[in-house]
Amino acid sequence: MLSDAACKNAKPKDKVYAITDGEGMYLEIHPNGSKYWRMKYRYGDKQKRIALGVYPEVSLKEAREKKNVARKILKSGEDPSIVKKKGKIELKEDIVNTFENIVWEWLKKKKTEVADKQVKKITARLEKNVLPFLGSIPIKKISSKELLAVIRKIEERGAIVTAHIVMQYVGQIFRYAIATNCAEHDITADLKGALHSAKVIHYPHFSEKEFREFLKNLPDLKGEEITKSALKFMILTFVRNGELRGARWGEFDFKKREWRIPAERMKMKEQHIVHLSKQSIEILGKIKNISPSDVFLFPNKDDISRVMSSGTLSNIFRKSGYNGKMTPHGIRATASTILNENGFRADIIERQLAHSERNHVRASYNHAQYLPERREMMDWWGDYVEKLEGK
Repeated sequence: MLSDAACKNAKPKDKVYAITDGEGMYLEIHPNGSKYWRMKYRYGDKQKRIALGVYPEVSLKEAREKKNVARKILKSGEDPSIVKKKGKIELKEDIVNTFENIVWEWLKKKKTEVADKQVKKITARLEKNVLPFLGSIPIKKISSKELLAVIRKIEERGAIVTAHIVMQYVGQIFRYAIATNCAEHDITADLKGALHSAKVIHYPHFSEKEFREFLKNLPDLKGEEITKSALKFMILTFVRNGELRGARWGEFDFKKREWRIPAERMKMKEQHIVHLSKQSIEILGKIKNISPSDVFLFPNKDDISRVMSSGTLSNIFRKSGYNGKMTPHGIRATASTILNENGFRADIIERQLAHSERNHVRASYNHAQYLPERREMMDWWGDYVEKLEGK
């Protein structure tokens, strides 16, 4: 890629020559010293090019912005040079920077950050609630009044929580558009306090007394032995339901006492390390003896080539009289509450829970953050669970 210095220092030669920047864009230097930005591209079966301006009146940064707009026009199925000649736009951004186009760009980025299931959920909400009303409007021209009218439609059908979630998505989309020079202002900031209050949803979870009672009753709960072992392992590691169900024997290092969950199975697409307490090692030994699969710890009872059904652990709570009192996710809440109450630092607990890391540069190496403290905490937790069991 070019630099400003390279553009400035490019000297004329006897013949016209070019220095390239990438994606078809180049700076054409003429014998008289004139310098012209060009972009070559293929439309249909023809190789074509389009003028992007004269250097230095059009800077390297501005030329790249024009190139990006031209590429978006090409992606939409139109010929950038024809669009320009017709006078529809002078490589104007509005034709390609509609709200819908920015949404799809943002979703593509989102796929690298969160699970596919979550991306599908986000996409469905936006397609149902926002895109039919704002999709064709250039993102720069959407007003806070127009957005509020769309969000009000969601509130009017009683979906208050959804209204808040959709507003959060739209805010993220606008901030992405600002970062990519497609918008200048996050209009959701102007609507702070305009929505009806949403009730906070708390997952059912145990108090310490209830937790002790549950642990003592766990061996006698209704359910298969492999399911109860999975539940016990979840208690000792407090991972998410999907992370537990997809566990593979190849992810465990018994010498290091570590379970390394690969990024593709984590909610935030980042590898996660779980230190294995002696109690976790013990239950893994039991699972090894009763699991019918050499691949999965917890295979599906009807087909061991697949993982345990998503509702299996929830069902054991329901069948044992804990419906409404506890959920698999509630185990995480129980662990977090007890660890906080026993003096462990909140950032260590949050890291072990693998909660969202908003700074993605930091997140790229964050899987090992606080690992010594997390090992100490997980060993304490294993001993604590064992003590509550009365062993």
